[in-house]
Amino acid sequence: MRDEQTVATNRRARHDYTIDETFEAGLVLTGTEIKSIRAGKITLSDAYARVERNEAWLIGAHIAPFEGGNRYNHEPKRTRKLLMHRSEIDELLGRAKAKGQTIVPLRLYINPKGRAKVELGLARGKQLHDRRRDIAERDSRRDVARE
Repeated sequence: MRDEQTVATNRRARHDYTIDETFEAGLVLTGTEIKSIRAGKITLSDAYARVERNEAWLIGAHIAPFEGGNRYNHEPKRTRKLLMHRSEIDELLGRAKAKGQTIVPLRLYINPKGRAKVELGLARGKQLHDRRRDIAERDSRRDVARE
């Protein structure tokens, strides 16, 4: 049995946000989207998730059109439905309504069964001084590791 294969990570998410909790969700894909994902042609940097009408949606993720596809290729920036249990969606909705909370995708991976999954993070935006403090801590840890 093979391990999960990380296809894309959102490196900006951990830089711009403080991650409080993570969730796992499946993706509803159409046509050639899974082929493009397996080829690594996905960008999560501008993406976020939102709960509307008691359903979770991934907005702003760019999956490039499949090169071997025909004129019936998928729309690259379309809104994609996230597959989660009702209790998870309710918890996410309740926590995301708090002031300053947002839902960001952290990574997209293929699980051992071959399904595309996205790891979502419930996050709070970092202020400029928080980012500077994180960079200073990271630099000091790096200096200690060198010695």
